[in-house]
Amino acid sequence: MKDLVHGLRLLRKNPGFAAVAVIVLGLGIGANTALFSVVDAVLLRPLPYPDSSRLVRVYHVPPAKSFPGIKIFSVSPANYLDWAAQNHVFEQMAIQGYRSFNLTGLAQPEAVPTARVSSSFFSVLRTQPMLGRAFPAEDDRAGQANAVILSYRLWKGQFAGDPKVVGRKLTLDGESYTIDGVMGPGFRMPSDVKLWVPLGWTDKDRAVRSVHNYKVLARLKAGVDVRQAQAEMNAISARLEQRYPQDDAGWGALVMPLEEAIVGDARPALLVLLGAVAFVLLIACANVANLVLAKTLGRRKEMAIRTALGATRGRVVAQALSETVLLALGGGAAGWLLARASEAALVRALARELPRASEIRVDGWVLGFTLGISLLAGILAGLLPAWRMTKTNVNEALKQGLGKTDADTGGERTRSVLVISEVALSLVLLAGAGLMIRSLWALDRVNPGFDPHNVLTVTISIPQAKYPQPARQSAFFNQVLARVRALPGVQAAGTIDALPLSGNGSTQPIVIEGRSAGILAEQPEVAVRLISTGYIPALRIPVLAGRDFNDGDTAGREPAILVSRLMADEFWPGKNPIGRHVTLSFTPGKVRTVVGVVGDVKDNGLNARLPQATIYVPMNQEPWVWLSVVLRTTAAPTSTVSAVTDAVHRVDPDEPLLDVGTMGALVADSLFQQRFAMLLLGTFAGLALLLAGVGIYSVLAYGVRRRVREISIRMALGAQVNDVLRMVLYDGMRSALVGVAIGVAGALALSRTLANLIYGVKSTDPATFIAVSALLVAVAALASVVPAYRATRVRPIQALREE
Repeated sequence: MKDLVHGLRLLRKNPGFAAVAVIVLGLGIGANTALFSVVDAVLLRPLPYPDSSRLVRVYHVPPAKSFPGIKIFSVSPANYLDWAAQNHVFEQMAIQGYRSFNLTGLAQPEAVPTARVSSSFFSVLRTQPMLGRAFPAEDDRAGQANAVILSYRLWKGQFAGDPKVVGRKLTLDGESYTIDGVMGPGFRMPSDVKLWVPLGWTDKDRAVRSVHNYKVLARLKAGVDVRQAQAEMNAISARLEQRYPQDDAGWGALVMPLEEAIVGDARPALLVLLGAVAFVLLIACANVANLVLAKTLGRRKEMAIRTALGATRGRVVAQALSETVLLALGGGAAGWLLARASEAALVRALARELPRASEIRVDGWVLGFTLGISLLAGILAGLLPAWRMTKTNVNEALKQGLGKTDADTGGERTRSVLVISEVALSLVLLAGAGLMIRSLWALDRVNPGFDPHNVLTVTISIPQAKYPQPARQSAFFNQVLARVRALPGVQAAGTIDALPLSGNGSTQPIVIEGRSAGILAEQPEVAVRLISTGYIPALRIPVLAGRDFNDGDTAGREPAILVSRLMADEFWPGKNPIGRHVTLSFTPGKVRTVVGVVGDVKDNGLNARLPQATIYVPMNQEPWVWLSVVLRTTAAPTSTVSAVTDAVHRVDPDEPLLDVGTMGALVADSLFQQRFAMLLLGTFAGLALLLAGVGIYSVLAYGVRRRVREISIRMALGAQVNDVLRMVLYDGMRSALVGVAIGVAGALALSRTLANLIYGVKSTDPATFIAVSALLVAVAALASVVPAYRATRVRPIQALREE
């Protein structure tokens, strides 16, 4: 306590020094605290369900021949039922699907994302509604109950938190549903869902084995681990493959912890960023250590007297560390406030793209982390100065004065080592940021296969109960398109069932005319998209051969399809695909004729090595209830939103519009992970660059102050201004260049950690390393110029009289 009180007294006597040190450490600790709050919410904190470590996802593993590069797949109803009946490793299994309901009868119609779940869904998660009850087992079959459970958000938003809402009716897709319950505020499974409805499978649904569109959730039995569960599912898959060779040959199963299934894709980027922000803290500590070292020389006589009076090395170290720990605690407080101030902004920025982002909290656990790294930073920043204090020669220190000519060659070497460390760490961060910037630049220039500029997208889901016949479904969308195309400034408009780069869309096995069909698992899979006339010109996808769909491609006519260039090259290499015939295996009664070849679209992401082989089916021949309207405008796309909304409501006033946006925004959203990593890594690298520049400047400025008499003598003996400038710049650049060399070696060694996050550039890209090295050298030169200039302003006669 005496050391702490003494350290506090010393800091009060040097407020400028204390303020600078607190700000430097506050920046480093604040950045670490803010990012740790993200990592804690996404990666470290257990899922908000009882005994969540036993929750797993069970996926299909598709045949590698039909699905090259795809490791996991959704599940079919019949296989799920077989898994549930035959396994001995799960306490319980549940299944969930997705759909959208139009909620009407309230103030405004609303399209509500909904999960269709089995009655075991909530019990697997060991979670019950806050109000009301969960679904009973009989609701798994069709016709038993039109029940619904509300999310907390929907309950608050549409029902004003009415505690008597259970038992009330609401209208979904024109049908009456009874509210069975309301989930609590923390329940978000799946995260974007606002309603849960019973599974309601018919016997026909339960028998489907070849269509995969559900997710399976399970809870392991006590004492069973994931490896045992995987072995059991492998055995069940082998039995199903023998029993149903047509549908299940080649299909396996994968058991994955639920936490990994939810956050697995985000883990690599977050761990890289956590390492980067740790580098920033190390640089901040090195900076403060340099500042403290600069003060150490002035206290050599004080420490010599303490040692002469019997102080041990431990006491000297404790005294030195107490000062830096106090500085670090001040920096920790500043960093905590900085992280608290950024909490809301982090949640808003990450809510759509990062799993569990809504759980980000700068809470007591994060406060404990802040306290811990503050103490660690204080010890790291004070360790070298404390070590230098213990190296003081008592006899020499007691003989010397405290003038500006006192030498401390060991201290200067230590300060040089710290500068070298700062520069090296900064270069590693700058190289990472440079690679991410180059990668994003390359992705921005990838041709997605369509023109996203001036394109508005609007998704519409019509109730199947209200539009049961295919003819009525196609008539609705044709009427909407006719009204939209008539709007001023609209150049072209069409529909598609899954927008490019949206992550949606389906694939189907196909049979090519003239080739053996074989079993389902051996049939090639291609993407299948349902589009209307006008879609191809709206996105300016080139027609390479044949023709586009036209108004003659209607029900009752010969089934027509368009194929992508990749599909044409893959299945009819060197031949004309026009007039060839293809059968989609899920609709085996229809032989479809290729009428055109269109350009490839990078549906699976701009960073995909190859586009996906794709078949386009005309909407009028295969109508559906969920389609996105795509329209190209001459003005800003968002300026037509109200007119498009009015056009849709003139056809059906009860139809809400979903996901109103632009194709440009969709392309930008598809790059979120790369942009997020680049932005944070760039921010950390910029902060590191600033701290490194400050560190070089502070060391050189201190060195110039210590060498005033030496410089005066040199100038008195005839040294010119250029000689002094070269001398000081050499001292500064020597450490910087050594740091750059070490940093390049370290960056090359660590560059492979970014390999999965970058695109279009090698992780050892020479241009990037040369550019960031040149930038760091330039900053070091700039940080050296001011002390060098100050050295040339020394008046020799005044300096020689100072002592």
